[in-house]
Amino acid sequence: MAVGDFSRVIADVHAQVAAGAHMLDVNAGIPLADEPAIMAETIKLVQSITDLPLSIDSSVVKALESGLAAYQGKALVNSVTGEDERLEAVLPLVKKYGAAVIAISNDESGISEDPEVRLAVARKIIERAQDHGIKKEDILIDPLVMPIGAVRYAGRQVFEIVRRCRDELGVNTCCGASNVSFGLPNRPPLNGTFLAMAIGAGLTSAITNPLEEHIKTAILVADVMTGNDENCMNWIIASRKAAAAAAAAAEVANQQGHHPTAASAAFANRCKLW
Repeated sequence: MAVGDFSRVIADVHAQVAAGAHMLDVNAGIPLADEPAIMAETIKLVQSITDLPLSIDSSVVKALESGLAAYQGKALVNSVTGEDERLEAVLPLVKKYGAAVIAISNDESGISEDPEVRLAVARKIIERAQDHGIKKEDILIDPLVMPIGAVRYAGRQVFEIVRRCRDELGVNTCCGASNVSFGLPNRPPLNGTFLAMAIGAGLTSAITNPLEEHIKTAILVADVMTGNDENCMNWIIASRKAAAAAAAAAEVANQQGHHPTAASAAFANRCKLW
């Protein structure tokens, strides 16, 4: 990207759209490069490929502003913290460009392991955002997911904060889901199970990997169990697609002289039942 090669960006957009992503997170945090200019160029490129909404992701305020100025539509700003300086730098941009914003529940004191402290930071951000004329529905609280390998009760902390954000603060929530498994082996099942449990607690969105089957399946199942998937249609459609793909793979293998295993053949046959 720093030298004008956006082939990876294009490939990632196509792959994530095909995998069913609802929004794409765009980050141009390249050391010693002109991040504001690259961010604007990337935003324009991605919007020429897909009409999915975008999250503009940067710790550099000028890059956020550059991305917002280039964006066509309502963006999601990723992110603002509870630090006073950061609030006064980012919230006016969110208001000016009519964006939504992810609000991370830490401030000058750092990241607390006490859910009460993080909720207090969340309340502060919500109040300051409303002072700037930003509606509550445009604020997504990030409860801060810590690595559970280092913080034993990181999962419990997040679930409590998410529930209380829903029940007490009346706001949507978002998190970086894969943080929970950092440093541990076999991460996809951990991430998928964490997401399903967080959705059960009230999590409404997450920054995660749509290409990871464990995660996609966990989200689909959680949406069924929480009533978010009306008539289970998303689950049914996904199951039909998976069965059709298995049937097609079995047919190709058969034509090439390979015999599918009993398990794959049985799965492919279930396609006919749909």
